[in-house]
Amino acid sequence: MLIPPDQLLVFALASLALLLIPGPAVLYIVTRSAAQGRAAGLASVLGIQCGGMVHVLMATLGLSAILLSSALAFNLVKYAGATYLVYLGLRTWFSREPLELGAVARQPMRQIFLQGFVVNALNPKTALFFFAFLPQFVDPARGAAWAQFLLLGLVFISLATLSDGAYALLSSSLGSLLRYKAREPRFAQGQRLITGGIYIGLGLTAALTGNRHK
Repeated sequence: MLIPPDQLLVFALASLALLLIPGPAVLYIVTRSAAQGRAAGLASVLGIQCGGMVHVLMATLGLSAILLSSALAFNLVKYAGATYLVYLGLRTWFSREPLELGAVARQPMRQIFLQGFVVNALNPKTALFFFAFLPQFVDPARGAAWAQFLLLGLVFISLATLSDGAYALLSSSLGSLLRYKAREPRFAQGQRLITGGIYIGLGLTAALTGNRHK
């Protein structure tokens, strides 16, 4: 089996913990849905996740190539990824940037999709996240590493689509609440603390366990 069920469950839970906390992407989707309807929100979700698939494929090809070239290099990538996750957590904790929810102009569905796709596909932070996150759950001893990367990426994108899609569908009732709450300092602080804690927990767990199957 490429990835044991218990490992896949841990990955899915860690992914959901990150996805369910409203961040800039979710708030953009909610804002788009509230301004132009649920169809627009779903179009933005589809564009964002298709852009995410670009990063999944890049991570699959790039990290698999690193693994084939050198096991040491792959372990270095894993530890660098764990360090980056901790850095993301600390930066999130100490960030004072407000969650922006600016007004959005009405656009055709195709343009909404393309906007979401381009913004996410060209986002270097998304690429760094996948390069840091996915290797923590891959073990070359279980079989083809590229297949493990691809499976994990598809699971993450599927969960992200369901999570973001739910926000888009519920935006008529949640949109005004999230837009209001995002302006409250306590909401933003809580969002930073929870998200930062998850990043740090993932990074420390990966760093302390290392490659247990080696």
